[in-house]
Amino acid sequence: MKPLPRATLLCAALLALAACSSNRVDPSQYSGFLKDYSRLKPAESISGAPVMRWVDPGLDASQYRQVFIEPSQFYPKPQPTAVISEQTLQAITRYFNEALRRELGSVLTLVQAPGPGTIVVRPAITAVSTHTEGLKPYEVIPIALVAAAVNTAAGGRDQATDVAVEAAFLDGGNQKVLAQVVRKGSGKDLENDTQQLTLDDVKPVLDGWASDMRRSFVALRDKQH
Repeated sequence: MKPLPRATLLCAALLALAACSSNRVDPSQYSGFLKDYSRLKPAESISGAPVMRWVDPGLDASQYRQVFIEPSQFYPKPQPTAVISEQTLQAITRYFNEALRRELGSVLTLVQAPGPGTIVVRPAITAVSTHTEGLKPYEVIPIALVAAAVNTAAGGRDQATDVAVEAAFLDGGNQKVLAQVVRKGSGKDLENDTQQLTLDDVKPVLDGWASDMRRSFVALRDKQH
């Protein structure tokens, strides 16, 4: 078999590296859900995941004892597909609500309406998508590249799953924005482009987001004591 040109291999390697670093949301992918993106800066979540984030430098977390969690929503409203059904989309928002209530409710008192001493959590899932998985580093060799191309053409290649969220945290008394975050996560890979996405495929992502919100609040509160 004739070796592939070195430039082709280099391009494939770069694509593979790009795929590995794609878990930070690019500004071109912002949904418009948040009112102001200009203050967001690259950062790491408390679990080490890449995020875009802003926290009011004057925030005193210790003054907040309660949390009001607005129902999570999709923004913009998604269109179901053959792979991502309306039932799955509804299940995702319901489960994210439960995860947020479980995690934040363990360190703050859940309330039914905003007010003084209350943090308002305003979350939106801004993307749920599947796409053909990028080449893995070990595939950046001539024989594997050919095999991967054939598999992709036949629709048999793994499908990567991406989920993105944007969230604002407000003071329940005066509606001042206290913090904002934009982040993306990867769910379980689907076997091919016809396998349907289920809630179980993205549950770990949703659980991780909710856990990070709780851990970040606790860390900030403890640091200020």
